Amino acid sequence: MSDTAMAVDSVPVAGNCQVDFQFEKNNKEHRTDKISTKRLITRRGQSFKIKLNFTDGFNPSETKLQMVFKTGPEPKNSNGTLIEVPFTKSLNLKRWSGIITSSTSSKLCLAISPSPRAKIGYHTLTLQHAFDLDVQYHIGTFVVLFNPWCSEDEVFLNSDLQRDEYVMNENGIIYVGSSDYMSDISWNFGQFEDDILDICLKILDKAPKYVKNPSKALRRRGLPVHIARIVSAMVNSNDDSGVLVGRWSPPYSAGVYPGKWNGSPAILRKWSENGCRRVRYGQCWVFAAVTCTVLRCLGIPTRVVTNFDSAHDTNANLTIDEYYDVEANSMGESEDSIWNFHVWVESWMTRNDLSPGFDGWQAVDATPQEESDGTYCCGPASVNAIKEGEVEMKYDVPFVFAEVNAHCVNWLIFENGEKMKIDVDESRVGHKISTKSCGTDEREDITSNYKYPDGSVQEADIFEKANRTQNIPIADKTLNLSMTTDLPIHNGKPFTVSLVVSNKTSKKKVCSVNFWAKKRRYHGVSENKCIKKLKQEITISPNEDMKIPVKLDYKEYGMFPDMYNLIKLISVVTDVSTEEKACAIKDISLINPKLTVKMMNFSAVLNKKVHIEVSFQNSFPEILKECVLTLEGAGLIEGEMEVNVPNVAVNELAKIKCTFTPYKTGLKKLLLDFDCDKLRDVKGFLNITVQEK
Repeated sequence: MSDTAMAVDSVPVAGNCQVDFQFEKNNKEHRTDKISTKRLITRRGQSFKIKLNFTDGFNPSETKLQMVFKTGPEPKNSNGTLIEVPFTKSLNLKRWSGIITSSTSSKLCLAISPSPRAKIGYHTLTLQHAFDLDVQYHIGTFVVLFNPWCSEDEVFLNSDLQRDEYVMNENGIIYVGSSDYMSDISWNFGQFEDDILDICLKILDKAPKYVKNPSKALRRRGLPVHIARIVSAMVNSNDDSGVLVGRWSPPYSAGVYPGKWNGSPAILRKWSENGCRRVRYGQCWVFAAVTCTVLRCLGIPTRVVTNFDSAHDTNANLTIDEYYDVEANSMGESEDSIWNFHVWVESWMTRNDLSPGFDGWQAVDATPQEESDGTYCCGPASVNAIKEGEVEMKYDVPFVFAEVNAHCVNWLIFENGEKMKIDVDESRVGHKISTKSCGTDEREDITSNYKYPDGSVQEADIFEKANRTQNIPIADKTLNLSMTTDLPIHNGKPFTVSLVVSNKTSKKKVCSVNFWAKKRRYHGVSENKCIKKLKQEITISPNEDMKIPVKLDYKEYGMFPDMYNLIKLISVVTDVSTEEKACAIKDISLINPKLTVKMMNFSAVLNKKVHIEVSFQNSFPEILKECVLTLEGAGLIEGEMEVNVPNVAVNELAKIKCTFTPYKTGLKKLLLDFDCDKLRDVKGFLNITVQEK
């Protein structure tokens, strides 16, 4: 690089030395140029080059120099926050090292390599005389991040495809809904957006242990297990000045309904700009998505994972007990619950704190459910340890094991207080565990990573190995009950539930059938009010299956308490003569109308207007009013853009035209969110490749 070029891209330090950090070249080599090309951002175990021009007459070729790296408010040798490094003849990529690649009477060219175990965050570099410490040149500050491309780093991931997806991809898909009919949400992780890196590092510095004793806390700032645990605790605000406060039921006043969010940057910026005051509100997928943003930004490969029919086992006995009265109202006798879905993240790392065999994907959950070592956090829990029932391994393996493996026991409580065990289901939880596939927008089923097949010998053996509960005997049944629906079920349309009662004996049975339908939220809480009831008596011939259709209409179910349109179906059939009972419980999810979006331009070009058209079909038997379309997308729209939409008549196809100007090149994802008076947070997306001019 010429002296003239160096002067343009250089930073004067203390008036004595000009520093050319070669921001663009170094950051590109370290795969951090998407964050910035105006400051130096490096990755552990990988060298970078800088040029120095001494302007005070100092002759570096006649002086023996050494480098001093400092991090934290009170750098010390004792905790590894102050490291003195002599120049050597060759770089040692296994520790902090540096070489002088060339020198003159006033200039130095240096190659420097941070240790693959370096503490992440801001570091300052000083050059000093090896024998006269009064001779010092403060070179400047740079950032060190984890390096999944470095085989010596604990987060090393040996796959270009996976690194591109789990570190570099700023967009993702989160799976929600129910195991019978899942839907997906596109999400803007935005880990390379301007200022997000500084916010992520601020999150680490706001952790209670760091605030109390920075010197002690910094000892572990280079350990991915420790960083994942801090982020898990700090993304929720239950114990600290963390990012998000959770709320699972109205009102959502003084905040944002969780389903409204489309991306992490808006949440993180709001937290930072408001003095690190908690942002209202989050639910599991929001906690997980923000966690993914922070960990990817810091360089830890991370993906968002959804577990359908997820158990929340509060007493760690691997049994989920649910109690109902004769009107199918939840009795609230147990704090256990089954969520239609629950979302966490997996991060890739070596587990040097565990015995061999438990490296790789680790479950990390920021949703505040239970305390872990006195703090609302969860993980990192080795996914392999979960599958093998190694419940003694840290961190929080028993809790995640229960989420995918717990047995479910349903109880009926009569008016006199008598309890009757009506159903035991060993396979009700832990279904269709899902994440976005590498390089595509397809779903990848990773259930087999967490558990052996339901009903298999291996699953039974692992459950027994976990040794947290006794086997629950249940008598052979002569009466069975199941419920089915035709999928998909569309919100705004009528649908039918079929009750199937089976007589397994050679004698005729007279039975009483009860059916209830209630709206519910995704985390397991049902409304007390029934939207549909049925009670009738039937006669079933020997060895017969009788189907009883029950129709539900839009007028009966109407609007839902959240964006997942969930209905809990409960039915109990009773043999009138023997009082034998059979029970069936099923959750269904109604599908919202789709947003269809298309680009009207031939192509998208940097800093040129893009025109799109969004269409939406009103499938409801009523006019849709108060319609608003919100658009967001990293590199496409700065912040959010809202478009007010006229009322949409019954069966009308609304068409909405929007314009925006992309400000970054590459593959980008436009995210859309539609709200109206009858439904909210209908999601859509469009992949857009933005080209140079």
